[in-house]
Amino acid sequence: MTVTPPLPYRVADSRAETADTRSIELIPAGRALSAFSPGQFAMIYAFGVGEVPVSASALRGRHGGLVHTVRAVGAVSGALYRLRAGDTVGLSGPYGIGWDLDAAAGHDMLVIAGGIGLAPLRPVVHAVIDSRAAYGRFAVLVGARTPADLVYRDEIESWHVPARVEVTVDRPGPGWQGAVGVVTTLIDHLDLRPERTCAFVCGPEAMMRHTARALVARGLLAQRVQVSLERNMHCATGHCGHCQLGPLLLCRDGPVVGYDRVAQLLLVREL
Repeated sequence: MTVTPPLPYRVADSRAETADTRSIELIPAGRALSAFSPGQFAMIYAFGVGEVPVSASALRGRHGGLVHTVRAVGAVSGALYRLRAGDTVGLSGPYGIGWDLDAAAGHDMLVIAGGIGLAPLRPVVHAVIDSRAAYGRFAVLVGARTPADLVYRDEIESWHVPARVEVTVDRPGPGWQGAVGVVTTLIDHLDLRPERTCAFVCGPEAMMRHTARALVARGLLAQRVQVSLERNMHCATGHCGHCQLGPLLLCRDGPVVGYDRVAQLLLVREL
């Protein structure tokens, strides 16, 4: 893959999702990047600060731009969190392998997200809704630490018509009347047809590991469970080795991979 400098993109919209998380919509200030697929990521450069990899959370926002959801956890992500409409960033991509929606066509679709892991899965939900006839039954399971940590709360409500949507939190707040517990507990309530179900999973690594194992225990084939993994991606082109997971370089061979390829790797803490 050829390394190209980031292109200037202008912030068309910036909206708060939670106290530390914002979604920013970016439109080209000149030449545009190639189209992204669900699950692929961009390297976003905050001028004078640095760059970070961020998966697309919508392929077409309200202004027709690419949307990324950023949690402020460091210098660069904090700078991106503070962006407002009219600001400019550098953007390069698309990078990596996204969700294999073609392999899921004709199957029941199960999307399981933990925390901000819903961001890379949001374009999957949009794609399935837009092509509803191409898939079987559709369910979305979402987990968060608290109700205040739920992203896309209003939009999730709109998914209830085309999909079965279940939301759970680890710690309920005042007025919360939904489920309480880790997201894997929601799997027990599903009427799964494992022989015809594909699952897409994203969230903290421990959550993905337990979720994938629970799905396989319910009869899903490991190769029909896709997970999106995160490592310290630096070059985004498979050259620097920062994102190595065993034999995989996740910026090149992922971030989305079949659970059958990484099940044993995820059991090794040092990796």
